[in-house]
Amino acid sequence: MSFSISHSAALAKKAARQVANLSSVQKNALLTDIANSLLEQTPQILAANEIDLRDGKDNGLDAAMLDRLSLSPERIKDIANAVLEIAAQADPVGSISNIQRMPSGIQVGKMRIPLGVIAMIYESRPNVTIDAAALCLKAGNAVILRGGKEALHSNLALAESIKLALQKHGLDPAAVVVVPDTDRKVMNELMTLNQYVDLIIPRGGEGLIRFVSENSRIPVIQHFKGVCHLYVDNAADESKALKLLENGKTQRTSACNSLETLLVHKDIAASYLPKAASLLAEHAVKVHACERSISYFEGATAATEEDWHAEYLAMEIAIRVVDDFDQAIEHIEDYGSGHTEVIATQDYSNAQAFIRRINSAVVMTNASSRFSDGGQLGLGAEIGISTSKLHAYGPMGAESLTTEKFIVMGEGEVRA
Repeated sequence: MSFSISHSAALAKKAARQVANLSSVQKNALLTDIANSLLEQTPQILAANEIDLRDGKDNGLDAAMLDRLSLSPERIKDIANAVLEIAAQADPVGSISNIQRMPSGIQVGKMRIPLGVIAMIYESRPNVTIDAAALCLKAGNAVILRGGKEALHSNLALAESIKLALQKHGLDPAAVVVVPDTDRKVMNELMTLNQYVDLIIPRGGEGLIRFVSENSRIPVIQHFKGVCHLYVDNAADESKALKLLENGKTQRTSACNSLETLLVHKDIAASYLPKAASLLAEHAVKVHACERSISYFEGATAATEEDWHAEYLAMEIAIRVVDDFDQAIEHIEDYGSGHTEVIATQDYSNAQAFIRRINSAVVMTNASSRFSDGGQLGLGAEIGISTSKLHAYGPMGAESLTTEKFIVMGEGEVRA
C-alpha cells in the first residue's frame, strides 16, 4: 500500500486524543522507553546512517551538511539523554495559572493544553526526529515528521525505536508519523491539511522556511537562519572575548548558534584584532573583513553587503570595526536574524543596555553563542529556535508546544 499523507494525518489527529489523555507518569515512562530503545537499536541506527552518509558524499553534500547528518554512538547517547531530560521535567499540560476572583464572584484562570497535531518539516538532522517526537509527546501532542531525503534511512531507523516504545505501552503508532516518502508533492499536500494539523514548524535552510511560510494553509512558526553576532566592547576582557570567538565560531560551525559576524569597538581593535587573527588562522577560518580591519588578517577578502547577511555555517566569518556601542547595536538591528547576539564587556551598564535594546530570541553577556540551545538553556532539547515572536520565541521546549484555555469556576453565578 502506497503512503498517503492525508490518511496518516487523519490517523495522527485521532491518536493525538489518546496522547493528550496520558498522565505525566505514563508520558515519562514512554519517554524513558524511547531513550532505552534508542540505545538498544544503536547498531541498526548507525548502519542506516552510514547509508545516508555514503549517499550524501556521492551527491556532493558539503562538510557542514555531512556533520549535521552524521550520527555516532556518542551522539545517539546524547540524544537518548536529552529524551531522559525531557522526561524528568515538569509536565506543562494541565498546569493552572493566574487564578483570580472577579467582581461577579466567578474564579478565572488559565490551563495549559496540547496543541493537537504538530508537523515538522526539516532537513538533514536526524537528531531532530527524536527531539521533536519526545517534546511533542511530553506536551501531549501527536507529531508528523517529514525529514529530508539526505537522512531518510536514519530517520526511519530512529522511527523504529519510537514505534517499539509506543507498542510496549499499547499506544497508537500514528502518534508519531515519520514520513517515508520525501517527494516534494507529499510536503506540498501536508501543508494543506489544516483539518488535521494544528501547527507546522519548518527547520532548515532559509529557502525551505520561506517556501513553507508562503505556501502553508496551517499556522507556521519560523526558524530562520542564525546570523549570530559577537560584539567586543571597548570594556571587554580580551581573554574572555577570544574564548567566546573561538568557541562560538569553531566548535561546531554547522550549528545555527555558531557565530557569523564579529563586531569590534575601534578603541580595542588594535589590541584585540591581531590576537583574533592568530586564533582564526589557527583554525583555518576564512575572513571577510571591513576596510578598517582587513589589514590585520592575512589572506582576508573585503567584506561585501552580502557578508553582513550571511549564515556561513562553515569556517568563515565577517568582521567589522565599529565606532561605538550604538553603531554595534545598529549593525545587529540591520543585519541580525533575530537568533542570538552576544556582547563581551566588563561594563555593567553596557551589558544591561545590550540586553534591553537587542530583541533577538537569545541575548547574552560574556557567554558563548553556542549556549543558545534548548538543552543548554534547561529545556532538555528543542524542537527548534523560533525567530517568530508569535507564539513562541527562541529555543522551543515542551511548554512552547502547548497553548492555554480559560477555565471558569463558579457557584451558580449568572451575569447581570
